[in-house]
Amino acid sequence: MTTLTFDSLNPATGEIVGSHPKQTADAVHEAVGRAEQAATWWSGLSPAERRRRLLDYKAIIAQHIRELAALVHKETGKPVGDATLEIVLAITHIDWAARNAQKVLGRRKVSTGMIGLNLSATLEYLPLGVVGVIGPWNYPVFTPMGSIAYALAAGNAIVFKPSELTPGVGVRLAELFGEAVPEQPVFQTVTGLGETGAALAADPRVKKVAFTGSTATAKRVMAACAENLTPIVAECGGKDAFIVDADADLRAAADACLWGAMSNAGQTCVGVERVYVVDAVYDGFMRELSDRVSTIKAGDQYGPITMPGQLDIIKRHIDDATKAGKVVTGGPDSVRPPYVDPVIVEDVPEDSPAVREETFGPTITVRRTNDVHEALELANASAYGLAGTIFSGNSRRAMELARMMRSGMTAINSVISFAGVPSLPFGGVGDSGFGRIHGADGLREFARPKAISRQRFPMPGMNLTSFARGADEIERLISLITFLHGRRKR
Repeated sequence: MTTLTFDSLNPATGEIVGSHPKQTADAVHEAVGRAEQAATWWSGLSPAERRRRLLDYKAIIAQHIRELAALVHKETGKPVGDATLEIVLAITHIDWAARNAQKVLGRRKVSTGMIGLNLSATLEYLPLGVVGVIGPWNYPVFTPMGSIAYALAAGNAIVFKPSELTPGVGVRLAELFGEAVPEQPVFQTVTGLGETGAALAADPRVKKVAFTGSTATAKRVMAACAENLTPIVAECGGKDAFIVDADADLRAAADACLWGAMSNAGQTCVGVERVYVVDAVYDGFMRELSDRVSTIKAGDQYGPITMPGQLDIIKRHIDDATKAGKVVTGGPDSVRPPYVDPVIVEDVPEDSPAVREETFGPTITVRRTNDVHEALELANASAYGLAGTIFSGNSRRAMELARMMRSGMTAINSVISFAGVPSLPFGGVGDSGFGRIHGADGLREFARPKAISRQRFPMPGMNLTSFARGADEIERLISLITFLHGRRKR
């Protein structure tokens, strides 16, 4: 039987980067079967053995960083330097997950309280088994590794379905893991289109799915998972806000805003799309932003739009924004496939698609606000809730604003900095998804809590879980509870 294939293309040139099989549901089924056996072996290793192998994997990726960056560059079009940066971040996450898994997930004693005085109690987090990871194309190493590394560290086996736009990167990540762990197929990659990912999500032997992609696709993946009550962690889109306070460092704010909005051609789920600036510094901030953006051009500082279909959405948003608002730079002519030059538009109505919907391109809308509280209110008026940024010279106020921002993550006086801190969880709320990768929460996301209680000795005069229990024992229980909990606090 002839195996159907598909090509991955360089979005900047249209050249074929590689050809990969469209793996069928049967092929996915076989991969999951191999992963089941590998999961038994992998989870049976000691935590120290898994740690050693994951650190070996980290070292191998570091040794192949130039090769991987070149492949990411070819399949996504992003500059080699940006590709290198995402691989470096992925390496730091593999390292953190490997070194902290036992401390976070290992067995530990927990308090039993007065009622359980005669008990000992332990809590630990056990592997799930096979974890399916469905990855994106915009950060084809960093983003899926946030699930893969943490799930592996937790003792699971992985079946990874990369985006059809970046299959070569996904294949290579699994091949390099095979160099570190040659004994069993603990980490496999399956390639294909949407049907391949659907088959992975629908397999009842997959005990959790980690998905990164659009909100609409996440709903379809959830529907497939629902058939088997398979839990899912979903990292979806964002419409992230950037707030500039009255006492912010305007040069630093403009520099960070521009990079957060334009790097990777704006194809960043936690990138900047909406900017709210306090009136007192609005003009100064816009001067700084305008000066800097004049030196930025697609094809030089950032690459093409990786997914051709996204160009239609970007163009629609630009057309809408430029008709309703005031153009600072760029416009409809900025769309010159496969590139989009920077677009900045002021005074776009808040109900505009350019403000409400994820654009995923190098565009931002900017709005003047009376004060920082109005800026926060506008920032929070979104169905999305992934990330955001606060620039302020007042550290206390900045922290308060960051806490009140409706997002899973907020950076203060920096942009997207939380992604580089492995101990911080990564994820959103609302239409941006649920669940967390990275950090201790990310490790626990791919494990199941196991609670064990053990009776050390019978509780004298109070056998409460027996049909031989008498009325006097209930009276003693009432007296104890009244003594412990019956006093009201004034």
